[in-house]
Amino acid sequence: MSSATPTPGRSSPPRLSRLVTGGGHRVYTLNVQAFVGLRVNVFVLLTGPAERPDYCALIDCGSPQPVSIASLNALHLLRAQYGEQCGWETLDRIVVTHAHPDHAGGLPHVRSLSRAPVAAHEWGVPILEDPHAFREEARGPLRAYAAWLGVPEGSEYAARLENRANNLMLPSGVPVRTTLRHGDLLDGLLQVWHTPGHAGSQVCLQFDDVLLSADHLLPRNSPPLLPAWLHRGGGLHAYLESLKVIEGLSGVRVALGGHDEPMPAWRARIAELRARYETKLENVLAAAEGPSSVYDLTHRVARVNPRQALLLLDQTAALCEELVRRGALREMPGAGGEATFQRA
Repeated sequence: MSSATPTPGRSSPPRLSRLVTGGGHRVYTLNVQAFVGLRVNVFVLLTGPAERPDYCALIDCGSPQPVSIASLNALHLLRAQYGEQCGWETLDRIVVTHAHPDHAGGLPHVRSLSRAPVAAHEWGVPILEDPHAFREEARGPLRAYAAWLGVPEGSEYAARLENRANNLMLPSGVPVRTTLRHGDLLDGLLQVWHTPGHAGSQVCLQFDDVLLSADHLLPRNSPPLLPAWLHRGGGLHAYLESLKVIEGLSGVRVALGGHDEPMPAWRARIAELRARYETKLENVLAAAEGPSSVYDLTHRVARVNPRQALLLLDQTAALCEELVRRGALREMPGAGGEATFQRA
């Protein structure tokens, strides 16, 4: 159950940028290659004088891939380029925004370099501490999900869904010292907002007038979703409700997502995403002319290519679930576990 979508391409070096908050704190964005074709933002937060910081936190850890791990070595650039006396030995905190491979997969490597305490939302703690047990627990539901989607047996899609059941969120478990909940103030500096939808365990962090919006709010894409029945805290309804939580925040000047560039017009971006999902819902409803599986509907409303095939199936599944919740579609279970949908 991952948002990682590797695509062919070449590795590229990390990129470092700096932002100063209204209160004079510093946010460094280390944009690293998590997988081939997928870059992710890792953040370093600092308070106090550069020559002797009061606090230094690492937000997210990239993936377990060698190219991502090598990119984390760019942490030394904070000293070389900006005079920040912060390194693995002085790190005060590690935070995982959500337990997906491109954000949490590098955690075991980071733990080998720093003894800073790890913080994560309570729903993500079991995944981070015992990823192998989580994978075993997820196998049955993921196989039931493949049938529910109406994916033809023996197809490429079926094989790729089976491969998903073999994936690990991170290579090995890491103890989580601090369990996060909605509304917590971590270390007296980071306001925690639980934003399920893309991931049940996802949190956004407000640091002075900067919002670290993880994969909940992104500048270029709508985040991948799974239906709520499969993934605790998943689904479009949870996502839209979490958008309301973020939209209601005060004192936020800019949002920094888990991927791509900063969002100074972050409230306008929320409006765009909300409108985009309403259009997607309308398209799925229009395509449901007769009893149709998620697999059928996906091929009617989207151009399916191998790179995005599973994410598109997931998206259509989440859209169907929301349309059923709203009373616009009826779900009819089949004898083999397949679900078909028809306009109500």
